[in-house]
Amino acid sequence: MRVLYQIPSLESIYAIRTIYHGYKNAFENLGHIFQPLVASNNCKKTLDKFNPDLLFTSIMPYYLKYLDLKSIKKHKENGMIVFVAMPFWKSLLKKNSIIEGRGLFYNKNYIKLIISKGFGDIYYNVYEPDDPRMEGFEKITGYKHYTIPLAADKVVLKEKFDEKFKADVSFIGTYSPQKRDSFRKYVFPLKKKYNLKIYGQDWGILDRTLGWIQRGGQYFNIPYLRTFKKPQLKLEDEAKIYKSSIISINIHEESQLRFGGDCNERTFKIPFCGGFEIIDNVACIKKYFKDGEEVVIAKDEKDWYEKIKYYIENPEKREKIIKAGRERVLKEHTYHHRVKQIIDIYDKIKR
Repeated sequence: MRVLYQIPSLESIYAIRTIYHGYKNAFENLGHIFQPLVASNNCKKTLDKFNPDLLFTSIMPYYLKYLDLKSIKKHKENGMIVFVAMPFWKSLLKKNSIIEGRGLFYNKNYIKLIISKGFGDIYYNVYEPDDPRMEGFEKITGYKHYTIPLAADKVVLKEKFDEKFKADVSFIGTYSPQKRDSFRKYVFPLKKKYNLKIYGQDWGILDRTLGWIQRGGQYFNIPYLRTFKKPQLKLEDEAKIYKSSIISINIHEESQLRFGGDCNERTFKIPFCGGFEIIDNVACIKKYFKDGEEVVIAKDEKDWYEKIKYYIENPEKREKIIKAGRERVLKEHTYHHRVKQIIDIYDKIKR
């Protein structure tokens, strides 16, 4: 199968980077031909030359800015199937909330584009079918909502201890506005008692400012501005950090905690890499893992600190959970599993 995957900028240093490589590595490892579609490419020429069986894109301004919808429609008529990643349907937060956008429901042009049938064939995201923010999508658009969760990249991520990453507690991620209350409550106080190491982006004012400048450069495809900020870690370093830490903590955004319909990549990557994961209380995680047997979920602030203390002081209690968590991911939650799900959907559509 020939797969064209739209990622406007390969220079992104945020989550889109690891998600892209997860899919790329899985598709290629399974024998498919995989090519990115970036902002610098001419969409029409790329479609005509590559002639994909499957196109991945997104119904977001940044992605639509660099698409040729007429060419997409022509290739759909010739058999190409289009998978469209989408945000949630309708926010249940206050209208002026900065925690999350308002959703597709409020964008009449996007709804018109979906209903036209000239854009996507499959509309998907990471939200569970029962997430209340997706209620109404299928009824209004006539399209099924598919849930394709995030996963672990088994091609890049390997179990490997590295002394330089050794720590009591580690966290890898972005200091995003949607998590700052949780960081203040659950992460920063750990410095007082443990060897805490934090990796990622936007942890200082200068770093955040440069990040915004780079994202602007990527949106407008300005060569220098889109590339000047580099990832702090190699893709394979993440596995070493999880394996070399006594505990790897996982923090979610406020809306994920509130609605419980989706979780981040770390949820799957930490156990896959042989790390011991203590995670905040997002409802859907219990669908993927057995709490206390494959990962450890902290119910509240008191439980969070008690469990960190307990598992640091009782290493023998961690080993069984680490092993079971890794086995669960290997069985159900790698990007190879997500690609299989995608191909199954593709085959049903083609039939």
